[in-house]
Amino acid sequence: MAALSLRAKADIDIVAVVFPPWWDTRQVFLAASSANAAIVRSTSIPSILVVQPNGHDGLARLRDAGVWLVLDPKAIAACFTE
Repeated sequence: MAALSLRAKADIDIVAVVFPPWWDTRQVFLAASSANAAIVRSTSIPSILVVQPNGHDGLARLRDAGVWLVLDPKAIAACFTE
């Protein structure tokens, strides 16, 4: 149930993305940048970023860059903000 409530809706412009937990901050930022996503903010967990995907295939590019999970940033804001 929790996973469904955190999941990003299809019409959302800004999303939280989860990269592999063993990736460091540099790897996460490079991967998001390689997908042409605008970085909105980081979180207290280095492998999670809040980004704005670029274009209609932005989420697919993020997944190709290594994203494991796409979440609603409002749902995780209280838990993972710096």
